[in-house]
Order: sequence, then structure tokens, then C-alpha cells
Amino acid sequence: MKIHHLNTGTMCPMGRRLVNGTGSLFQRARMVCHCLLVETNDGLALVDTGIGLGDIATPDRLGRRWLRQTAPRLDPAETAVQQVKALGYSPKDVRHVLLTHLDRDHAGGVPDFPHAAIHVHRAEYDMAVQRKPAPPEGRYVTGQWSHGPSWTFYGEAGEDWFGFKGVRALGDAEADILMIPLAGHTLGHCGIAVRSGDKWLLHAGDSYFHHGQLDASPRMPLVLGYFQRRADMDRGMRIANQVRLRALKLNHGERVTIVNSHDPVDYERCRCNAH
Repeated sequence: MKIHHLNTGTMCPMGRRLVNGTGSLFQRARMVCHCLLVETNDGLALVDTGIGLGDIATPDRLGRRWLRQTAPRLDPAETAVQQVKALGYSPKDVRHVLLTHLDRDHAGGVPDFPHAAIHVHRAEYDMAVQRKPAPPEGRYVTGQWSHGPSWTFYGEAGEDWFGFKGVRALGDAEADILMIPLAGHTLGHCGIAVRSGDKWLLHAGDSYFHHGQLDASPRMPLVLGYFQRRADMDRGMRIANQVRLRALKLNHGERVTIVNSHDPVDYERCRCNAH
């Protein structure tokens, strides 16, 4: 199973040392929207979508505060749909979009794939779309799904995967892509596990923000840690799942590669290993 690693939205906030952990306080940091494009037996599957063409056309819908804090490039060439085309595919070839959650920098490209089934945890859909319970004010950009996509839902039940409870996200058509509940950042937050040969790649979404958080002695840049705490809906649950991810890396790191959504170190390492 071939996996393409895409950066579908570069963000450049101030204070590189406090965000990336390297460089100067006065340099722009670099964060990415790390998405996966997976060639499956049932067409292409996209894991997260990053920032979409609609966001770039009307950036104010992303929120002026968010734009000011993250300073995204808003480059159409970085969108998932344009990168799918650049790889020689049609957007219609993307049959499935699997979302770690529905935050604006993960679901922005959903309207760019109107023919795809949109896979999401039921708890995430209930809060973001149905507003049951109501989400924090301004958390979600409802315009990213106002076109009425075709939703597919998953709950907590599922098979065991390295001690996590997993769900066969694409059913019997593709048993090697699993949705792994990893709540905390949002109540319906999930990781997406993809098997390639005898190894797995776990896209852990926003379960952690910096590669140092999965080290035996965890480390985290100051400002990035502050942002993570503010974004957590259930901090205790997110930390507990992060502990489980750290144990997964320690005990099964030869079989499972774990990446997150925004760390450029994770993203560049995957890109280099894919070639």
C-alpha cells in the first residue's frame, strides 16, 4: 500500500524557538498540516485535508484571531486537491476522507472532494455538526461542511490494536486502515492507522504537537505547549492517551511509526523515508 505524505497548509507564527524548539525568538516558526494520501483497493483515501480552496478564497471564515496567531501561507498549491492533481489523479479518485477531527486546519479541504465519503468519529460529528453538546465558541468552521457531505460514523467499539481499540475504518474493503479513538484534543478525536507491508503508520492527529513529547523524557517548546493546553477539550484524557502513545513507541517502535499533524520534523522524516 503506497502512502504519500502531503503538507496541506504551512503556518508561520512568530517565535521559532518557542514553537519549534530551535532557532531564534525573532524568526518565524514553521508548522505543517501533515496529511496522508493512501492508495487502497477502493481508490484513494485521504487522511485529513488541511486548509482548502474555500478557506483561501474567503480566509476570514477561518477567524481573524486564528489567522493572526498562526500566519498561514494560504497557498492554493498546498491544498490537498491541487496536490492530488499534481500526482496525476482526479479529485474523484479520492473515495474516502478520514478525519482525525473537525478543527479548521484538518477539515478545510472537505468541500474540495464532494464525491468522497467523509469518515469521522460520531462524538466529533455530534459536537461539531449537530452541536450536541455545543462546542466551545468559535471552535469549528461550519462552512467547511455546509455543502452536506456524505458522512460515515464510528464509535468506540472495535478490534484491539497494540492495546488500543481500533475500528476498521473502511470495512471489509480495506481492513488495513483503522480509526483509533484518541480523545482529548477534541471529544471525538481519532488517530488513523495504516498498514504498509508488515509495519504500521499511525497518524495521531493532534494527540501531541511536538516529536519530543513522545521521548522517554518528554520535552515541549513553551509557546507550543501553551497553545496545546488551550486547545484541549479534555486535557486529562489527552495526556493519558499521550502516555499510551509514548509506550507504543517505546515497545513497538520497530513496527509502528507515529506522526502528528503539525510537527515539521515528523513530516520531513516521513517524506525522506518514503523515497
